[in-house]
Amino acid sequence: MTPERRANFQRLLRPRHIAFVGGRDATIAVREAHRRGFAGQMWAVNPNRADLDGVPCVPSIADMPGVPDAVYLAIPAGGVVAALRELAAMGVGGVVCFSAGFKETGDAQAEQALVGAAGDMALIGPNCYGLINYIDNTALWSFEHGGWTPGYGAAIITQSGMFSSDITMSARSLPLAYMVSAGNQAVLGLEDFLDVFADDPAVRAIGLHIEGLQDIPAFERAALKAIEQGVAVVALKTGSSAIGATLTVSHTGSLSGPDDLYEALFARSGVISVTSPAQFLETLKYLCVVGAPAGPAVAGFTCSGGGATMLADHAEKIGLTFPEVRCDENPALADLLPDIATVSNPLDYTTPIWGQADRTYPVFAKAMESIAADAAVLVQDYPAEGLDASKLYYQNDAEAFAQAAKEQAIPAAICATLPENLDKDTRRHLISLGVAPMQGIHETLNAIRDAATWSERRKRITAARPAPLLAVGALAAPQMLTEDAGKSWLSARGVAVPEGRTVTAKDAEDAAAEVGYPVVLKMMSPHLAHKTEAGAVALGVTDAAALAVALNQMTETIRAFDPQSVTDSFLVETMLRPPLAEMIVTLRSDPQFGAALVMGSGGVLTELVGDAVTLLLPTTPAEIAEALKSLRVARLLNGFRGRDSADLDKVTKALHHLCGVFVQEHEALSEIEINPMFIYTDHIVAVDALIHVIPQ
Repeated sequence: MTPERRANFQRLLRPRHIAFVGGRDATIAVREAHRRGFAGQMWAVNPNRADLDGVPCVPSIADMPGVPDAVYLAIPAGGVVAALRELAAMGVGGVVCFSAGFKETGDAQAEQALVGAAGDMALIGPNCYGLINYIDNTALWSFEHGGWTPGYGAAIITQSGMFSSDITMSARSLPLAYMVSAGNQAVLGLEDFLDVFADDPAVRAIGLHIEGLQDIPAFERAALKAIEQGVAVVALKTGSSAIGATLTVSHTGSLSGPDDLYEALFARSGVISVTSPAQFLETLKYLCVVGAPAGPAVAGFTCSGGGATMLADHAEKIGLTFPEVRCDENPALADLLPDIATVSNPLDYTTPIWGQADRTYPVFAKAMESIAADAAVLVQDYPAEGLDASKLYYQNDAEAFAQAAKEQAIPAAICATLPENLDKDTRRHLISLGVAPMQGIHETLNAIRDAATWSERRKRITAARPAPLLAVGALAAPQMLTEDAGKSWLSARGVAVPEGRTVTAKDAEDAAAEVGYPVVLKMMSPHLAHKTEAGAVALGVTDAAALAVALNQMTETIRAFDPQSVTDSFLVETMLRPPLAEMIVTLRSDPQFGAALVMGSGGVLTELVGDAVTLLLPTTPAEIAEALKSLRVARLLNGFRGRDSADLDKVTKALHHLCGVFVQEHEALSEIEINPMFIYTDHIVAVDALIHVIPQ
């Protein structure tokens, strides 16, 4: 965003005056501005109406009494470009363009003309619902909306108008600062809004509903800026894309598609990724109200054994911890509880003291202190409307819990087992106490886990900001190297490969004698990307007689499979001893994301188990090591069932070296797939290699 457009966006966000241009849709927007409480000047433009919801109309843009900071534009698409040129020439700050009929209908040329006409104005849309400023009570919005603010909250940017409307109507008391429905993002994209809102003191978290990003490097820069400034970003990524699908012959496409690249981007830049609208809102609410815990240790409280079990069960699955409270080390806690209670975490403090703040407060405080909790959660499902006799007891415990958590300076949440069992008045009251009113046990614990992970990532990023993503650009049609050529390429760059010779059939016996039996025999052909499926691999060939049989059978099998693939070129390699683990390791270029490393379970397990992780490049040895540990195959590297353990430091350095090779020579490469990569105790070997180069 240029400095001029950034300044104009602030005019659009906090306008002194708004002009509404259009008819029926503009009338609705005027009504919503009135309902939001906008106190500035409002002008209306329509040649055929006397007023729009009470705002007198002038016949044309030129007849407006002044230059507005903001314009709501809802006219037929054919008149939009001319209107924008006129508004830009006047010096208008920004425009919400509700009008549709541009890129979303396939008319890219019309949208490009729109961009040119907008000039330095800050334009949201076209084809969008608009903008709501909850802090300053400004709305340029196309439909009835809800939402509230206690003076701070989340800035939410969505690519779906209806979803943005749904969020404003949600019965979850999410504090809101701003709402943007971005539409086509012709001028201002998600990365621009993210960058601006990261600077706003009223914004405690930023929520992004993403269908696709237009500028990945700009998004990463804005996300890194947000996390460095302590503003958490939560992303709900929906939809799928064919971005980067230039190679169909490698296994990697089934392991790491566009969504995996997005997840790698989010992990790299500290963005919290969620998978459902409810989790999106609950995570934002937790972060806005109480902030992120420093770690995963939680103190849990219920007045029901069932609730305690539900907390413990889900926490174990997602990596949160409820540290044990030992009675012998905490006799004071046991003395505070009724005889029927058992000291534990999560703690069921039982009904004899329920609702008695003078008895529950000491329990909450002592338990939080005893386990050095990073966060605290209390399960409370409030009575239905009209059943208020017991509500005071819930409130007493809630206030005692809030006081204890405040004194311990840890984030606190009160969680309803069933999302609907937390009424509006209770939610608002809890927020006033500094407690997050959370709806759903799983959503609550997921939010705590993700917020704690965000804290850890923030430490990592602020200590060492990631290097900028590799710029790749458009990819030319790649050319596949035969395996022997690919291995020669790797060997020349310091990557270990099996000893081997490329020979004709008549020289295969001499080559096998040189490398030593048992050997592996493979036919080399530019048409055989996956030799195993074609019958072009023979393993464990033990002598000359077996080699002759393998040569004949392989030639006949491939001739039946694909006559054009048959050659008289064979790779004869030494048969390696069994490794600790087989992995797939792939490096590939993507025109949007740059370059990526994919690691996972290799060999015959590659697509069967789908065990893979993706990192964007450049990356670091520490990030590679962390990614390795997240794989299921990592168990085989850590002394599984008494076997040797791998030196992960050496393995990580070898993989990092391979990444460095790819980054250094990326202009000549499209993809390197090594499958399997044999992992030994102190080194790695590329057993099979599929390399695609860019013709120069």
